[in-house]
Amino acid sequence: MIHRHNLNRPINLMDQLRPGQPPPGGDYQEPPYNIIPVPTVRDDHPSLRFAEVRAACAALRSIGNLRRPPCSPWRPDYDLLDWLRLFFGFQEDNVRNQREHLVLHLANLQMRLTSKPSDIEALDGDVLCHFRKKLLQNYTLWCSYLGRKSNVCISDHRRAVSDPRSELLYVSLYLLVWGESANLRFMPECICYIFHNMAEEMNQIMLDCRDVITRQPFLPSISGENAFLNKVVKPIYDTIRKEADGSKNGTAPHSAWRNYDDINEYFWSGRCFTKLRWPIDHGSGFFASNEKIYQVGKTGFVEKRTFWNLFRSFDRLWVMLILFLQAAIIVALHNDKVYPWQALKSRDLQVKVLTIFMTWSGMRFLQSLLDAGMQHRLVSRETMLLGVRMVMKIVVAGVWVITFGVFYGRIWLQRNADERWSQEANRRLVNFLKLAFLFVVPELLGLALMIIPWIRSFLEETNWRIFHLFTWWFQSRIFVGQGLREGLVDKVKYSLFWILVLATKFLFSYFLQIKPLIQPTKQLLKLQDVKYKGHQFFGSSNMFAVWLLWLPVVLIYLLDLQIWYSIYSSFVGAAAGLLHHLGEIRNLEQLRLRFQFFASAVQFNLMPEEQLLQTMGNKFEDFLHRLKLRYGLGKPYQKFEPNQIEALRFTLLWNEIVTIFREEDIISDWEVELLELPRSAWSTRVISWPCFLLCNELLLALGQAKELVDAPDRLLWYKICKVEYRHCAVIEAYDSVKHLLLEIVKVNSKEHSILTVLFQKINHSIEVEKFTKLFKLSVLPKIHDKLSKLAELLKDSEKDLDRIVHTLQVLYEIAIREFFIERRSNEQLKEDGLASGSGLLFVDAVALPDPSNKKFYGQVRRLHTILTSRDSMHNVPSNVEARQRISFLSNSLFMNMPHAPQVKKMLGFSVLTPYYKEEVVCSKEQLLKKNEDGVSILFYLKTVYPDEWKHFIERMLREGKVKKANEDDETMAKLRDLRLWASYRGQTLARTVRGMMYYHRALKMLAFLDAASEVEIRELVKRMDSAGQHGSENNHISGTVAMKYTYVVACQIYGSQKAKKDARAEEILNLMKDNEALRVAYVDEVSAGRDEKEYYSVLVKYDRQRQEEVELYRVQLPGPLQLGEGKPENQNHALIFTRGDAVQTIDMNQDNYFEEALKMRNLLEEFQTYHGIRKPTILGVREHIFTGSVSSLARFMSAQEMTFVTLGQRILANPLKVRMHYGHPDVFDRFWFLSRGGISKASRVINISEDIFAGFNCTLRGGNVTHHEYIQVGKGRDVGLNQISMFEAKVAGGNGEQVHSRDVYRLGHRLDFFRMLSFFYTSVGFFFNTMMVILTVYAFLWGRLYLCLSGLEGAAASSSNDNKALVTIMNQQFIVQLGLFTALPMIVEDSLEHGFHQAIWAFWTMQFQLSSVFYMFSMGTRAHYFGRTVLHGGAKYRPTGRGFVVEHKSFAENYRLYARSHFVKAIELGLILTVYASFSPTAKNSSTYIALTISSWFLVVSWVMSPFLFNPFGFDWLKTVHDFDNFMNWIWFRSGVLTKPEESWEVWWYEEQDHLRRTGFWGKVVEVILDLRFFFFQYGVVYQLGITVGNRSFAVYILSWICIFVALGVHVLISHARAKYGAREHIYYRLVQFLVITLGTLVLVALLNFTRFKFIDIFTSLLAFLPTGWGLILIAQVLRPILQRTRIWDSVVSVARLYDIMFGVIVMAPVAVLSWMPGSMQTRILFNQAFSRGFQISQIVTAKQPKVHL
Repeated sequence: MIHRHNLNRPINLMDQLRPGQPPPGGDYQEPPYNIIPVPTVRDDHPSLRFAEVRAACAALRSIGNLRRPPCSPWRPDYDLLDWLRLFFGFQEDNVRNQREHLVLHLANLQMRLTSKPSDIEALDGDVLCHFRKKLLQNYTLWCSYLGRKSNVCISDHRRAVSDPRSELLYVSLYLLVWGESANLRFMPECICYIFHNMAEEMNQIMLDCRDVITRQPFLPSISGENAFLNKVVKPIYDTIRKEADGSKNGTAPHSAWRNYDDINEYFWSGRCFTKLRWPIDHGSGFFASNEKIYQVGKTGFVEKRTFWNLFRSFDRLWVMLILFLQAAIIVALHNDKVYPWQALKSRDLQVKVLTIFMTWSGMRFLQSLLDAGMQHRLVSRETMLLGVRMVMKIVVAGVWVITFGVFYGRIWLQRNADERWSQEANRRLVNFLKLAFLFVVPELLGLALMIIPWIRSFLEETNWRIFHLFTWWFQSRIFVGQGLREGLVDKVKYSLFWILVLATKFLFSYFLQIKPLIQPTKQLLKLQDVKYKGHQFFGSSNMFAVWLLWLPVVLIYLLDLQIWYSIYSSFVGAAAGLLHHLGEIRNLEQLRLRFQFFASAVQFNLMPEEQLLQTMGNKFEDFLHRLKLRYGLGKPYQKFEPNQIEALRFTLLWNEIVTIFREEDIISDWEVELLELPRSAWSTRVISWPCFLLCNELLLALGQAKELVDAPDRLLWYKICKVEYRHCAVIEAYDSVKHLLLEIVKVNSKEHSILTVLFQKINHSIEVEKFTKLFKLSVLPKIHDKLSKLAELLKDSEKDLDRIVHTLQVLYEIAIREFFIERRSNEQLKEDGLASGSGLLFVDAVALPDPSNKKFYGQVRRLHTILTSRDSMHNVPSNVEARQRISFLSNSLFMNMPHAPQVKKMLGFSVLTPYYKEEVVCSKEQLLKKNEDGVSILFYLKTVYPDEWKHFIERMLREGKVKKANEDDETMAKLRDLRLWASYRGQTLARTVRGMMYYHRALKMLAFLDAASEVEIRELVKRMDSAGQHGSENNHISGTVAMKYTYVVACQIYGSQKAKKDARAEEILNLMKDNEALRVAYVDEVSAGRDEKEYYSVLVKYDRQRQEEVELYRVQLPGPLQLGEGKPENQNHALIFTRGDAVQTIDMNQDNYFEEALKMRNLLEEFQTYHGIRKPTILGVREHIFTGSVSSLARFMSAQEMTFVTLGQRILANPLKVRMHYGHPDVFDRFWFLSRGGISKASRVINISEDIFAGFNCTLRGGNVTHHEYIQVGKGRDVGLNQISMFEAKVAGGNGEQVHSRDVYRLGHRLDFFRMLSFFYTSVGFFFNTMMVILTVYAFLWGRLYLCLSGLEGAAASSSNDNKALVTIMNQQFIVQLGLFTALPMIVEDSLEHGFHQAIWAFWTMQFQLSSVFYMFSMGTRAHYFGRTVLHGGAKYRPTGRGFVVEHKSFAENYRLYARSHFVKAIELGLILTVYASFSPTAKNSSTYIALTISSWFLVVSWVMSPFLFNPFGFDWLKTVHDFDNFMNWIWFRSGVLTKPEESWEVWWYEEQDHLRRTGFWGKVVEVILDLRFFFFQYGVVYQLGITVGNRSFAVYILSWICIFVALGVHVLISHARAKYGAREHIYYRLVQFLVITLGTLVLVALLNFTRFKFIDIFTSLLAFLPTGWGLILIAQVLRPILQRTRIWDSVVSVARLYDIMFGVIVMAPVAVLSWMPGSMQTRILFNQAFSRGFQISQIVTAKQPKVHL
């Protein structure tokens, strides 16, 4: 049950009681609060002990002489936000939410002041002023853009007197407007318009103005309860909702409805003031839903679905590529020299090259036509000038085309007339060049603006009309996209990068692509008397063949810039990584060598800067110290003496990291003891390093002592001290042995005095440097053995006192009788105090400490480890994840990062996670449920993570939650700990929440270390030693951390989940119970009448005092939340509940680590640092992919993703300066984005990849995105092929939609040329070029097929070397196919971080696991969905499930998923290759055929076999048989009303055509044109049949079509007979079948006997006719709206079913063959990585669950 708070107003700071408030001492409970109780302002709350919070509260209460609202009685405890609420009608909970928001932020800002204000109880004026400027910066820019005077009536002049109350009112008004605007928050300029008008009314109230007519005090135009929601927000929201409904769930064309951007951009023009007015005119065309009223249409941009968008958005790129291609072909065609610059000395060739200007003008003309054709919907009565501009651009571009043509023609007329380059011809050439110069003036101007950016800034920011006209002509003046310049250094860096890439590309293209094809082209054109094998449509010209020869080369030319970018970016990214000091500590062995510097680095980077400056001096010394740390210069670790406070700080931090590793079960109890630093050692004189650093060091020191028996003390000690850990191990072992022996021997006994004297003599000999003179070093090994035995006896759980006494006696004898060089008698020993009178020693003198003394026995275990450890400890910790995290942490602390401020002075931040209905915690049923192979998820996890399972069992035994190590699964699954353990290894909300709450835990630890004195830290250490507590609970610390961090999970449907008693809701509540900083935001749907519903954004938390969930805020929404894409809408509604300067967006598949959370305050300081000419607005963060060890597929995906999130984003951020926001876990400047549309975009379909649009929006609005690799956040990836393919499809579809978006168009035009190149090739260009790779294969194979079947190939074979040239060029394409896009960056990044040998080993391991097959398959996925989305639409969110892949996917499921994207395409390519091999003379030369087609065959095999290679048990014979039966049942299942695609082929078939129903006219035309290619098979093959007798007439082709229609007629006849007679009069149906078979047999016999028809021609005919049938079906699908009304449609469906059966059989055939073969090779390939970690796949196959023994 939720406790609903009392909505009475707050009281003031001094515990004043509200009217009607119960007196103290009753049962009254104060209202719940979120972070600080601002309404009740309790003095005892930790946060309110801060003067800064009190100052913020006091400032809000400073009402002063403001006129009170007339509509409601004023109460003394009201503040400025209440004043605004009562005047403007804001919701009460919105006010409460923003009050806390504002108080928290102002207090945090005041805390960050470097110099304390004179009055700490008053809010500093500069704090308010700076915050107001930042929050309202976008509003100020908007006013300036529209030429409107800002209604923020505060002077920003330095000498102006600050008015805190006015500052607060403007800030509060904006936050209240934003907080209640719901979906309008996606439209920042709409909010600016609302704020502008409300601020104007507020100014009049503040000035106490009076109404002109009534002379009454001025009142705002909207007021009353919830007036702002109902009168301002709801009308605009209803307009958005109407437009969203018009989108038909995203299926309508984008141009047919207004999205969020369209409505927002309406407020980019002054017409919003003249048409919309204030108060808002509901009769305006902005709202019009009546067709008779003029309605505002698309604004700013029209999204049209066409591939031409790629040309329109990046026209400068295509102009460059096409002009160079034209020039290169001209030069190569007329060049007999080696180098092109030699040929260009010819005047004829120079003039021919000038034709590029004609091409350029033609492309400009095309651009103007496309602009007009695609953007004409923007023209309306209000925007006539836009239409005038479009027409003028077309006219001017057309004039340029004609003018260039005329001028160029005149040159050659004169040249040919004079037969030389006469003076007149040269004059005409000069005139042409002048004209060309005039044509390129705009480009030269653009270059000048790039070089001198302040001119561009002046042009963009000035309001002079003449400059508006200038910018109006070249590109529309819009609010965004201004000032997209970078600093000089950055500009030089990315310009040099692209100059190098382009130079390489053009040289390669000319010499190795274009020039080699010139000779074959000339020979092909000269070829005469070709004996064609078929009817020739092109006369005697071979020009069509030349086009086919050049087509794949041109396609590769257009795409290979992507390859060169990949190559150069890999090496530049690696160089940048080296400069950032990545990969300096790659493993634990390297950390071991630098651990003492690591300890100093922890203090240096994680200690607050204020403390560092006290110890480090000035910044120069700080720089020198960082150098010393990084390169081991000097000995900075010397300051870490064990009695210093710095050592204690490091100890606490390091041990907390180790403790959390143990809580996560990635290390064992034993490894904890080896890794942690002892908090209070036995009075040792050196710092007690972790045991894993001291392993074997004592034994090595003993070896040195044995070798240097006669050496002096100083030499021996010098040798030992050369290794710091050896030096520490020797001293610690000696001190520990001394302490141990004196501890276990009774104090007043004679034995105790003997030991005391012995140690005194040893100490004295060391002091006077005579140890080697007095003692035999050769005896040390014997003493060492006995001490090791003693330590082992003491650490044994069952102490054997007799053996302990005996060991002590033996030790005494060795020490007294053998150790001293000078032998002594008993009397001498007695005199020296080293012997007693009589009796055996130690018999009654040993008193062991109580077994509960954990501190003592912990030290005994440590001593035993130091005494006995050997090299095996180099593998500590053994867990791969733990090793990686420790290595990364240690490396990152030697990288450059900002100094950490104190927690009190750090930037506050929030984490926001959108959640829908994914798994929260694994249930018992999920863990125990077995699949068809008998494998449960629990068993799978135990097998994949054997070491972590072992550690978990060990922890459960220690905590007493299980009684034995081999407990059965049923019993174990009852434990919540087990369910959490399993959940933390999946991609669940529980894992994400645990990770994000490490921020809270880390900040509490850091806040304690910041504030604690040496005494307090020592007290904490003692408490932790005695009670085993971790951390420090302190009200002051809790208050500080609460103000700095909050975590909001946007559980959109949590309310309905609670109502349905969903188990997920209960688990979410449990998460809130366990995590005090966790808040849950959800949308509550409440019935308000018969058919009416109200919607609320609600924030809840778990109240530990009330022991229940409590509601904090309930802000009403204007209607249903989701009008656009679900995830951004979910984020948007919860954003109002976040706090702090920054917000980190975290997805449901992410994790975090405590050791990384320690660095968060360092990262946040990056917001204060200039990167280039701007401070960052998005901080990009490195990701650690934690799913790479599950299977080979997961490893491939992990490697690919890891490269992108490291090397890829590194180079995008610097030097290319085009990093966007690619998802999570980036950190946003919260207030910057709050006022600019939020952290994502939400328009239906166009913004399906919602995250990246935040990056686009950021860049267009002048933000700066950086990338930082000294901190990482965990991320999970999909691990099954079907999951991965759905993810790839979603991303590719999202990129397809981006092509049509205004953001990409504007970035393509507004970025300078080189940044535009970077942007294209790292976003939509990557997917476009992936598609081009596939198109190249198609173009090449179809071209070769034409040459083969036409006879041209045979005729040209003897006189041309085009095959050799083509082999050279196609090999480039093969390299691309094999994954150069990903392989090279992977190897380079792996080399950087793990070493070259490791990288090469990993690469070849992946190759043997068939990674190239997987990457080729992924390429097909991306190409298919990108191309289909650009052409037809259909992009949608595809939930991947993110679950564990432990089950076999059926053939029917794989067929549904991959039939159209891979299987049919692979069969088509395979058919082309087969036909080519059958009829090509080239194919007779096997080496040439293999060289030409190997990459294509590899693609075919990859596309067909990948779904089975990477499917668990994909080649199991029984499963294959079962799968085929299941497939046939699915094919023949008749559909019904509620039938799903998984149940029936017919439903699936219709669903696969959805994109054709949505596509436009041109989409259908293009689809039909592409489908016509299948008819060429028939055209080419029928002339190869023996029956044609060499006849080349077109009539042969016509006759073949008659055969097609006869076959279709027969099929229709049989189908009709089956429908009519199949059920009741079966004999007639059989008769029809008999007649058809008989007639067919007679025809076949006749053909064989009376014509030249051969039996083989039957199969050849199938190669001709089957593709034609498929082409007809595809065209019929396009024409479905027409054909579905006719009887033909049933035949289409029937034939299509037969084709899918045929495709299924073709695909299934190789699977069946491989299933026959014995062995488990496929399973080994799939689970190879898991094998290397002890995964016994045979256990999974047989489901034999082994017992786990510790």
